[in-house]
Amino acid sequence: MTTLQGLIRRGIINTNVQFERLGYISNNIGNLNTNAYKSVRFEQILDENGYLDGEVRYDYKQGSFMRTERPLDVCLTGPGFIPVTSPNGDVQYTRDGSFKLDKEGYIVTNDGYMVGDGIKVPVNHEGLRIKPDGTVMVIQKGHTEHQVLGKIPVVQFQNPEGLKSAEYNKVIATEESGEPQLIKEHNYVAQGGLERSNVDYIGNINEVLRLNSSMIAGTRLIKVIDDMYQKSINLTQ
Repeated sequence: MTTLQGLIRRGIINTNVQFERLGYISNNIGNLNTNAYKSVRFEQILDENGYLDGEVRYDYKQGSFMRTERPLDVCLTGPGFIPVTSPNGDVQYTRDGSFKLDKEGYIVTNDGYMVGDGIKVPVNHEGLRIKPDGTVMVIQKGHTEHQVLGKIPVVQFQNPEGLKSAEYNKVIATEESGEPQLIKEHNYVAQGGLERSNVDYIGNINEVLRLNSSMIAGTRLIKVIDDMYQKSINLTQ
């Protein structure tokens, strides 16, 4: 038999779970314009005792292609991630292909992580081409043939949902995700564009409205039960 105190406790716990879900939805909306951002689902679970719990899921569905015409912008048009290495040697993974050149001429992310094993672009070049398989080539001044500089690698994981989110739109491999596996033959790299986020803006706004109504109803119920509890205490005095 559930006591009034138990009903209050359950109401507070369930409302807190809904607040947590609201936080994930708000984060999705806030990252609507973040390159290659993958939306997060917070799936609520109701147990046999009426308590809510939640499980975080990542939606790795492909985002739409946005053309930029910048030669160092790349979009992955298939599953996988691009490995990038920090100045400290930490390897992380990203789908955000808004790359640039550092002061030494290496292709890096916007926050300075080196792409792949290090692809250095010479200063005197007339054109930079990135093939669908990730091969990076340039034509140097005075030459007519392309020179191959390296290859942007693409890796995949057995369980992408096991990846851990990191700063600046990156992820980190875990035991749950498994080790990265290099995709040797693919045509997933599209030059001159970026992957947009896969956030369903309208769907997330509707979720916020539903959650708001649910939390208002839940807090009102807690208030009613609390009033009943206080009255029951007064009757025993």
